[in-house]
Amino acid sequence: MEGDGFTRREVAVLIVGVSVLFVAGTLGFMRLLHESWHAALYRTIVSASLTGLDTTPRGFGAELLTIGVVLSGVAIFGYFAAQLFDSVAHNVFGGAWREKKRQKMIDQLRDHIILCGYGRVGRRAGEELREAGQPYVVLDFSEEALAHAREMNDLYVEGSGAEDEDLDKAGIERARGIIVASDDDGDNLYIVLSAKARRPDLNVIVRASSEEAERKLRLAGADRVVTPYTTAGRVMAQMMIKPQVASFLNAMTSSGGPSFEEILVTAACGAVGRTIGDLDIGSQTGAQIVAVRKADGLELRPTKDTVLDESDVIVGAGSAEQIAKLERMFEPRNVVAK
Repeated sequence: MEGDGFTRREVAVLIVGVSVLFVAGTLGFMRLLHESWHAALYRTIVSASLTGLDTTPRGFGAELLTIGVVLSGVAIFGYFAAQLFDSVAHNVFGGAWREKKRQKMIDQLRDHIILCGYGRVGRRAGEELREAGQPYVVLDFSEEALAHAREMNDLYVEGSGAEDEDLDKAGIERARGIIVASDDDGDNLYIVLSAKARRPDLNVIVRASSEEAERKLRLAGADRVVTPYTTAGRVMAQMMIKPQVASFLNAMTSSGGPSFEEILVTAACGAVGRTIGDLDIGSQTGAQIVAVRKADGLELRPTKDTVLDESDVIVGAGSAEQIAKLERMFEPRNVVAK
């Protein structure tokens, strides 16, 4: 990492500089003083390293060359000393400076996701968030997890989601939600309890390894519980029984498929009380409304006669450009006072 030692470029510059100085000095002294190559090389090294001269060079040209070698040696070894000092200073003081800078960036986040547990499941969740452009903060204490976070240039907090202080550092008061992806059900339970105690309204999605753990996590307040083993078994069975359906669903939800977005219907957007047909969403945006979450449940395949109410959540599907148009359609409109 930058600041932790010499970079390859700095080492290459140093090697090239020393080599050019030694070769040029040796050739110059051989020509001007008619010395053998090893005597000229010795004179160059002695002059460049500032250890002194055996004899005063004869002639104006040899004196100028000696001055040039001395000044070049000062410049090269001064550069080396400066880089060495910078490396030591960063190793001694840089860790605290980088942590302070990273915490400042976290403090500026709003509506981000806190990702507790950065193992295999957590890293996959991080990839999805990164591709979607959703800001997130990794919260983990494992050195392996933190090393991966640094490698991916993720914002991270070294600590545990069960500790209030660490949740504060991750910005729980400003977070949109928290994904709890530890492979230990007990740790996940404590994290859910801690998060919900701080923010009862926070959307908490948690991983569970069994149905019993899922039941306890729901009782603790988790909004969604995902059981990877159950889900994997279901998907594998569907691939065997209904391979084409499984391939279609996989294509629809993969990064190469259409984009999906949830949009909240607010009173200020002008769509409340109107039907999907009245809004002419398909012609205006090109996107399709595939579902509407209403107060009494999820309505799949809504028709043109579906009336949109305040606080409904519509699920749109389409290209990135079409989704952007759909989001603009449901943005709050400025109300002009009469």
